[in-house]
Amino acid sequence: MLTKVKHNRAGFIAFLCLGASVVSGCGASKAPAAEDGNWRSSMSEVQIAIRGADDDPAMIANRSNFEAYLEDVLDLPVTIIEPADYNGSIQALASNQVDAAYMGGGSYANVDAQIGDLAAPILVRRQAEGNDGYYSALMVKADSPFQSIDDLKGKTIGFVDFNSTSGYLYPRMMMRRMGINPDTYFGETAFSGGHTQAVMALDRGQFDAVLVNVAGGTPETGFTTGAHFTMAGRGLVDIKDFRIIWSVGEIPNSPIVIRTDRPQEFIDTFRGAYALMPYDRPDLMFELGGPTGSDYSAVDREVYEDVIALRLADIAERRGLAPEVTSAPTSTENR
Repeated sequence: MLTKVKHNRAGFIAFLCLGASVVSGCGASKAPAAEDGNWRSSMSEVQIAIRGADDDPAMIANRSNFEAYLEDVLDLPVTIIEPADYNGSIQALASNQVDAAYMGGGSYANVDAQIGDLAAPILVRRQAEGNDGYYSALMVKADSPFQSIDDLKGKTIGFVDFNSTSGYLYPRMMMRRMGINPDTYFGETAFSGGHTQAVMALDRGQFDAVLVNVAGGTPETGFTTGAHFTMAGRGLVDIKDFRIIWSVGEIPNSPIVIRTDRPQEFIDTFRGAYALMPYDRPDLMFELGGPTGSDYSAVDREVYEDVIALRLADIAERRGLAPEVTSAPTSTENR
């Protein structure tokens, strides 16, 4: 039932301002207020860009329930837009076509480069264990001879997308720090277009190795979630057919990013809808891919400064400028 949330709408802002452990920056945005004092009068509807889930395309079917939930909280029509690729979400937010977007850190870094503080990350999903990050993993077929990244010289590698954090930015920078030029070390590189597509391409033998996102563990303990796990759960692949030989992270989880030129009351209410969803609607949280016990924690631009720096460094590297990057991710080889 959605009536529970509707009756509690007035409590959202109070909940948000109780402490920084829930969300930060309450009332910090410089977004304008509506002239008549009613922020809804300045917004005829709310549009959100959410790219189809990389690890579970079937999740798109659950978006109508999420739209209904947000409409009930915001008291406005809500439309969720499904861009075809990473750049679709980036340009929709940067060009003011949507009010908010759920995107990877690398995509947010692109938006930040285009419009600066007109967009801000506000929340990120936090796992039940308390961590709010994930890893990039270099994955091969289990029956392949490859045991480490050293064995992949001259081989074919599938990156995900230029704007993918785990499928491009983080692993490429870490490779460079290991003395590997990702543009010349491998025999051939290409973009798979998504994490699901990467797993399928590897399974079909189109690449010797691919980059995928993984979570629910560490390189030392092993992982329990990621594109290949979800696909295996749906019977599309066999989890035993894959093996991780190298990983990099921990990478900040994908943020919910909002346009800061929207009314402050909208920003607070929108943030509250997400923050309270794990408690008021755990069923919906699960439908949207949130593991049992997960919730949302506050983030801001500072959390993604390393990702922003990595994106700029990668662009500069490819242009031959070789900038200095003061921080670096860590890596683990799984032999």
